[in-house]
Amino acid sequence: MKYIFMVAGKGTRLQPLTLKHPKSMYKLDEQTTLLQRMVRLIKKHDKNADVVIVTGHMHRAIEEQIDGATFVYNPFYEVTNSIASLWFAKEHLDADNIVLIDGDIVMSDELVKDVMCQPVDKPLVLVDSSIKTDGDYNVEVSGDQVLVMSKDLDNYYGEYAGVTKLDHKSALLMREEMDNMIEEGFYDQWYENALVQLIFKNDFKLYYTDISNYDWTEVDSVNDLLLAKRIHTQD
Repeated sequence: MKYIFMVAGKGTRLQPLTLKHPKSMYKLDEQTTLLQRMVRLIKKHDKNADVVIVTGHMHRAIEEQIDGATFVYNPFYEVTNSIASLWFAKEHLDADNIVLIDGDIVMSDELVKDVMCQPVDKPLVLVDSSIKTDGDYNVEVSGDQVLVMSKDLDNYYGEYAGVTKLDHKSALLMREEMDNMIEEGFYDQWYENALVQLIFKNDFKLYYTDISNYDWTEVDSVNDLLLAKRIHTQD
C-alpha cells in the first residue's frame, strides 16, 4: 500500500512552539519524533509499505530525519493549503490502495495495525464518533456513507481523524477533481474538500470507519502534545 503524509504546513496554532520545529518533528521521546513514530508503525504492520511525505515548511529538517521514504516538496506552502500539496504529489495517486494521512496525527499501535494498514475496496475516511462538540473538521453521515465533511457543521456524527483511504478508482477520481479545483484557483482548500465536491457533484459514494474505540489525537494544542506522548508511552 502507498501512504502519503501531508506535512507541509507551518503549524500556526502551536506557535511559538512551531516557529523553529514543525509539528511532525515534535519529540515523543529522546529518539522518536511524531512523524518517525507513524512511519515506523506503518512499516511494522505493512512490510511492503511505500511511504511518500509531502513537505513544505522546514522541509530539509524533515527529510533528514526519515529514511526509506519519497519526498515531494510544495514550494508554495505559505500561500496554499493541503490540496496544493497533494496536487504536487498527484503522480502517486495511481496505486491500488492509498492512505492519505495528515502529518499531525498520532495513533496507537493497535489502530495502525487494525485499520490504517488494512487494504480497502472502497473509499473511506476515519471518524471518531465520540467527539460531538468542538471537533475541528467534522463529518455527518447517513447509514454507512458520508453526507458532508466541513469545519462549519453544528451537528455531526463525529470528527474526521485525519486519514482518508482510497482504492484505485476513487484515487483517480479525486486526482481529476483536484486538477479541476487547482485550475479554477481553489489552491487554498483542504484536499478533503475535493471529496466533498465529488459527493455533491457526482453522487460519489464515500464511506467511513468509526475509530472511537481506539486511542489517537490530532496535535493542535499543548494538551494534544501531552496526549500524543501518553499514547506513545502506552504502546
